[in-house]
Amino acid sequence: MAMTAVAAPSMRPWRRQMGVPRWEAVVGLAVERWLEAERDQLVLWLPVMLGVGIALWFALPDPAAWRVAVLILVAGGLACLAIGSGGRAARALAIGSLTAALGLGLIWARSDWVGRAVLGGPTIASFSAKVEAIEPLVARRLVRLTVLPIAKGMETGGQPVALPYRVRVNLAEADAPKLLGTDAVVRLRARLMPPPLPAVPGAYDFARVAWFGGIGATGRGFAPVVIIKSSGSGAGIRVALSHHIVSHLEGSAGGIAAALATGDVGAISEEDSEAMRRAGLAHLLSVSGLHITAAVAATILIVSRLLALSPWFALHSRLPLLAALAGAAAAIGYTLLTGSQVPTIRSCVAALLVLAALAMGREAMTLRLVAAGAVCIMLVLPEAAAGPSFQLSFAAITAIMALHEHPAIRTVFGPHDEGRARKLARDAASLLLTGLLVELALMPIAVYHFHRAGLYGAFANIVAIPLTTFVVMPLEALALLLDCAGLGGPAWWLVQRSLDGLLWLAHLVANAPGSVRSLPAMPTAAFAAMVFGGIWIALWRTRWRRLGAVPLAIGAIWALTTPAPDILVTGDGRHVAVRTAAGLAMLRDRAGDYTRDTLAENGGVDGEPLLLADQPDARCSRDLCMTDIVARGRTWRVLATRSAYMVPIEDLIAACRLADIVVSERGLPKRCTPRWLKLDRFVLKRTGGVALTLGAGRMVTILNPSDRHPWRDPPRLGRPFKRSPDPNHRQRYRP
Repeated sequence: MAMTAVAAPSMRPWRRQMGVPRWEAVVGLAVERWLEAERDQLVLWLPVMLGVGIALWFALPDPAAWRVAVLILVAGGLACLAIGSGGRAARALAIGSLTAALGLGLIWARSDWVGRAVLGGPTIASFSAKVEAIEPLVARRLVRLTVLPIAKGMETGGQPVALPYRVRVNLAEADAPKLLGTDAVVRLRARLMPPPLPAVPGAYDFARVAWFGGIGATGRGFAPVVIIKSSGSGAGIRVALSHHIVSHLEGSAGGIAAALATGDVGAISEEDSEAMRRAGLAHLLSVSGLHITAAVAATILIVSRLLALSPWFALHSRLPLLAALAGAAAAIGYTLLTGSQVPTIRSCVAALLVLAALAMGREAMTLRLVAAGAVCIMLVLPEAAAGPSFQLSFAAITAIMALHEHPAIRTVFGPHDEGRARKLARDAASLLLTGLLVELALMPIAVYHFHRAGLYGAFANIVAIPLTTFVVMPLEALALLLDCAGLGGPAWWLVQRSLDGLLWLAHLVANAPGSVRSLPAMPTAAFAAMVFGGIWIALWRTRWRRLGAVPLAIGAIWALTTPAPDILVTGDGRHVAVRTAAGLAMLRDRAGDYTRDTLAENGGVDGEPLLLADQPDARCSRDLCMTDIVARGRTWRVLATRSAYMVPIEDLIAACRLADIVVSERGLPKRCTPRWLKLDRFVLKRTGGVALTLGAGRMVTILNPSDRHPWRDPPRLGRPFKRSPDPNHRQRYRP
C-alpha cells in the first residue's frame, strides 16, 4: 500500500478568525489586527491586571468602594464576553477585568484573614511568650524577637493587660540568654506600643506591614529574660550559620557574607549599608536571582560531575535531569534557609520554571517565566505587590528580559564567532547597557518609596556583580566547606579581602559628587503613570509599544515638578521641619536618627537637616520658635512649641494671633486662633502626620476620615467597637 508523507502538526498558536462586531468598524478592525500581531504577548498582562486589582484595593478608601469596583469589573468583563463574541479585544478585556476583580478580592480576603487586634495603647508589661523567630542585629548590638504571648500580661501597677497575638521585641545583646532559641518559652518585661503610623506623609508605613504580618505590638525588652522552657532546636540553622560566618570576618564584611549566605543583614553597619544603597549595590544584600542562580548552577555542576564518575549512571540515566532535580532541591532549600523573602521566592519560582523548561526541551528564559513567578507570589501574598521589594525585583528582571528579547539586542550581543578579547568587550558592553536600563527602570520605584535614586549604580555594578558572583560567593562556599575539616582560615582571609574591596568600591561611588539625587514624596498618580508606561513598553513588541513613552514622560515630569513641602509635622506634634532660605531646618535639636532621616528624605534633602534656632530668620526661646516662610507671593509666619513647659497663656494667645500656622504637641487653648491653621494634639490625633505645601495651598495628612483600611484604625484590645447610629462613624469605648 502506498504511503503518503504527512507533515508534523505545527505547535505554533493558530491564527484566530476575526469575527469583528459591526459597531467596532474601522477602529475595531485595527485593534483586532494589532492584538493578532501581539497574541503571544497577551498572556503577559495577566499578572499586570492581577496587580491592578490589588492596587485598586489600596487606592480606594472603604469597603463600599471595593464592592463597587468588584461589581464594575465583573460586570464589565461579562459585558465584553456578551457583546464582543469572536473578537480578541473583547476577550482580552473580559479576562483582564475578571483578573483585576480577582486581585482585588484576593487582597481583601487576605487582609481580613491575617488581620488581628492590636495593643490598646502604650504600656510596660511583664508576660510569658513563645519565641517564634530570632533575628540578630549585630551592628546595633540588638536581638529582635518575634514572640507569641501565652496569656495576659501584667502591667507595672499589677493590673492585667490583654496582649495581641504576635509581638515584636528588641533586646540588647547582653540581655538575651545564651540558650535562647525558637520555640522556647520565655518570661520578660517590655515597653510596648501599637504599630506606629507613618511619621509624615510618604514615610515608611510600618502599621500596614505589621497588619499583614499579624504583629499587634512592638517595643523594647528589659533584663532579666527568663527561659521557662528551653528550645530543642536552638536559634535555628539560619542564625547559627550567620553567627559562624560573622565570627570569621571583621566589620561589615561579616555582615555582607552572612547576607549572601542567609539573607541576614543585621551585622552590616549603618554607614556601610547606606554606602551600598547610595552606590546602587544594595541588591547584592538581598538574596535574589543572582544568589539563587549561583547556588543552582554550582549544585548542577557538582552533581553532574560526580554522577559522571560512575559508568553505570552515565550509561543508564539522564545525568542532566538528575542534576536539574538536585538544583531544584538546592533552590528550595536555599529559599527556606534565607527566610523566604519576596525576591528569594520569586527567584526560586523562576529557577524551578527554568529547570522544568530545560527538562522539557523548551526555551527557558522568557518574559512568561517572569509573569508566572509574579502570579505565584500575588496569589499567595497579594500584599507583597505594594512593597518595594516586589516592585524592584520584578521591575529589574522584566527590564532585563525585555531588553535581551529585542531582536536588535540579540543581533548585537548574541553569539558571535570572534576572539576572546572581542567577546569580553561585547560582554562588558552588554553588562553596562543592562545596568543602565535597570537603573532607569528602578529609579521611579526608588524615588517613590525611598525618595532618592542613585546615578552611578550601573558603573559600580560592572565591577561588583562579577566580583560577588565569581569571587566572593565561591570563596565563601569553599571556606564553609573547608571549615568542616577546620581548614577554612586561608579561604576566609581571601573572603575578607574581596569584601573589603567591595566596600571600598561602595564608599568610592557613594561619596562621588552627584551620586544620589533626593526628591520629595512623589504623587501616587505620577508613579502609576510611569509604571504603566514602563510596562507598556516592556510587554508589547510592535511599534505601538512606543506609546508607553507618553505616560512615562507625563509621570516623570509630574514627579520632577512636584514642589517639596514647606512644613513637615510628625503625628505626635513633637518634631517639625521647616523649609527656610538656607534649607530644611528642624525645630528640636534632640531628635533620633530615624526621625531626622525621615524628615530629610520626605523633604527632598540629601544629608542632615539644619537646626531652626540657628537660622537668622527664626526667633526661638526655650519654649517657642517663630519663623517666616515666603511662598505664593506672601509671607507665612509659623509658630511652634519646642518644650513641654507651660507658657503664660496671655503670651501664647498673643503669639497665636500673630501667626498664620501654629504647631504644638500639646492641646492649645481655644483662644489660640492663628490666621490659617492650628495643629495641636487634638487636631493631629485626627490627621496624623502633616505635610504643608504653602505655594500650592495643599495639606496632605496621614489619616483621612474616608480611609477605612484596617491598619489605619485597627481593632484594639480592651477597646471594643461600640456601634453608633451613624454607620459611617466608629466610636470606641472602654468596658
